[in-house]
Amino acid sequence: MKLQTLKKRGSKLAAANIQVAILEDTAKNIPSFEKQLRDLNYTTFKPSSIDIFQVNVGYLCNMTCEHCHVDAGPTRTEIMTRKTMQYCLDALVVSGAHTIDITGGAPEMNPHFKWFIEQIRKINKDIEIIVRSNLTILVSNDNYKSYPEFFKKHNLTVIASLPCYTAENTDKQRGDKTFQRSLQALRRLNDLGYGKEHSGLKLHLVYNPGGAFLPGNQMKLQADYKRVLKQDFSLEFNNLYTITNLPVSRFLDFLLKEEKFDDYMQLLLDSFNSATVEGLMCRNTLSVSWDGFLYDCDFNQMLELQVQKSSPQHIQDFDLKALLNRNIMLGQHCYGCTAGAGSGCQGSVT
Repeated sequence: MKLQTLKKRGSKLAAANIQVAILEDTAKNIPSFEKQLRDLNYTTFKPSSIDIFQVNVGYLCNMTCEHCHVDAGPTRTEIMTRKTMQYCLDALVVSGAHTIDITGGAPEMNPHFKWFIEQIRKINKDIEIIVRSNLTILVSNDNYKSYPEFFKKHNLTVIASLPCYTAENTDKQRGDKTFQRSLQALRRLNDLGYGKEHSGLKLHLVYNPGGAFLPGNQMKLQADYKRVLKQDFSLEFNNLYTITNLPVSRFLDFLLKEEKFDDYMQLLLDSFNSATVEGLMCRNTLSVSWDGFLYDCDFNQMLELQVQKSSPQHIQDFDLKALLNRNIMLGQHCYGCTAGAGSGCQGSVT
């Protein structure tokens, strides 16, 4: 299919198969990602473990950020049910995973969110529970203002999006007054001990580039964030994670609209770093969608590329041995995770 035709069809991407077709079309111009791995002598590409369960509890969100690969927003109706959460809990018991990473949308907006956290803690008091918060939800209305205390009570790790330490750049990417509301939420978390040295309450921030370029050095950016947020706003946090924008969903829309798709894919290819491959998040993470289907990562989830057909497809059929033996589903978007220092939900790989 001609890329120009796909660009016209993709002005308002809704179907994952259109996104996959656009990405596959790039194979005419750059090598397939699978070929890159074969050239590195990866005849198969399998997970090394399942250390992390990443559970998307729904696409509903109070925000509509322009870089969001989930295409989340206030009109989304996909919400994980308590029944599906119970399947996740059952799988967690036998998986041996040391972390459960809860994401959305705004995960706090799932009506069963608190119940889910409480049940996880009953099963395993030591497992790390991550909640990926957009921060603004915590100060948006009275329904969520008590959530920071709930996070602290259950010792949740908070990973929060803050694409810049300036109001101008943050609001440009995430909406008017987002920066101000994010600082308000960070101050509330700091007041409870989050991000403070020796408190044991972890608060990490996430940086996404504001355009068609790769993130800068993670440690340098972290130092800049810490300096500015402390000096200008008396705010603290633990670590900064830099995450590359993958050509998926809303960011793919942006690339097509700005006619930067080809250049961005070439940038990802030119920046391919073989040293990142062993540390890719698909090697130790299993992604669970709001309706319980299984994916190698949350980017594959957005493209509806489920785990290999020979392995269980749904969390209710969880089989650790079979899932460890699966081949990871790959595509051209995977170049985003291997570009530069590499990228994953826990920040840069190298």
